[in-house]
This record gives sequence, C-alpha cells and structure tokens, in this order.
Amino acid sequence: MKITKNKFLLGFAVVVVLLAIIRAVFPEVDNSQQTTDNCQQIVVDSQELTANSQKPRTTGKKHRIRGVRDCRQTFPDSQAVQIVAAEKWGVRPVKNREDAEARKKELVYVGANPYYHVDPLYSSIPYLVPRAAVLLQDIGQAFYDSLYVKGVPFNQLIVTSVLRSEADVTKLRRRNGNATERSCHLFGTTFDICYNRYHPVTQPVRDDTLKWVLCEVLRDMREQGRCYIKYEVKQGCFHMTVR
Repeated sequence: MKITKNKFLLGFAVVVVLLAIIRAVFPEVDNSQQTTDNCQQIVVDSQELTANSQKPRTTGKKHRIRGVRDCRQTFPDSQAVQIVAAEKWGVRPVKNREDAEARKKELVYVGANPYYHVDPLYSSIPYLVPRAAVLLQDIGQAFYDSLYVKGVPFNQLIVTSVLRSEADVTKLRRRNGNATERSCHLFGTTFDICYNRYHPVTQPVRDDTLKWVLCEVLRDMREQGRCYIKYEVKQGCFHMTVR
C-alpha cells in the first residue's frame, strides 16, 4: 500500500491529537519523566554527600605555636650519650665513598624526599641506616602536618649532614678542631637539620616561626624515645641520632 504525503500528515495529526487527549485525561503520565529526573538528581546528591562526608573536616581554627622554653635544656643529648645509640644501631664505619657505595644493602639513600631538602654535601654522603631514614622521613612529615594545622606556609627542612666516612672525618678535623674522631655520623645513624634556614615550598617565612614549630616536632620525637638530640649553637643545627 502506497502512503501518500497527505495520508502521512493526516496520520501524524491523529497521533498528536490522541496524545493530547491522553495527557489531559491522565496527567500523571507527564510526571514520569520528571520523576526520573528527580531520581537521577537524588542519586547525584547522595553521591556528593558521600564524597563530602569522606573529606577531612576542619573548623578553620589554627593551632597555637608554642615552641619550647629553652632549646639547650630541651635538647641536651651530648656526644657521649649519642655514640652509644650510634654504635648499637649503626653499621661498621665506612672508609670512603667507594666503600659506602659497596654497602648499599646496609644503607638507604636519602638524597631526595618531598618532606625535606638535602644541602650540597661536602663532608658527608647521602646515606643512613633504614632505622634513621625512617626517623628523618617521620620528622619531615610531622613538620608538614604541624605547619598545616598552624596555618604556616609550607617549607621543607634542610638536612646538612648525614653519613660520614672515615676519610670525611679526617678531612673535617683538619678544618675544625672541635670535630670528634669517633663521630656518630660514621655509623649512618645520625643526621643534622638546620634550624635557621628552610627550603620554601609555597612561600618563605622570615621570622623564627618555623624554628618553633620544628622544636615542637623534635621535642615530641625525643619524648617518644625515638632519638637523642643536641641543640648545636655554633653550627645552627639539631644534631640527632636514632634510638
């Protein structure tokens, strides 16, 4: 049967009229699409609610920076105290850099990390025993966390000294008469973090704010029995050995 143009138009018009009558008699039919849209919106809203509930909630209230009362009294651990832990947890002293390279099974490379910056090293090698490397990582992460809750711009800690070879100690003693021959740095258990310089991530902080935050972090680590710490005035650093 051949469908002409006029017949097609007539049939189309009849269908439109019938749909209009059905819509007038049964108005709830028109709400079906709206109901579907509403259901979809509810699903989206519930997903957003779930996602928001999983986000960390903050009150916007910054934690106070307290620092410590006296750095020398808070961090008094001398060479005599630290050398005991260094000999207990450390490796046999390395002779030179080649010896350190050959003993990577005992040592961990600490030359790059998002939580701290390592200065150019002229008298040490960027290696630590695993126990000390974990401590350094935890200190850097705790420092970041403290900066965040206190509303302080992110800055990285700066590591100035790590493992020293026997050749490094000999060379250092020629320039520095106070350097000890039986250095804790020989054992890969000890590192220095300076308190008067930091590596800016977002923006620099010019006052002592970062030092006070770092003091709080190190005090907590020491009180947890994780390390011995000496506040070095002339060197401008915290000298610490893992426990």
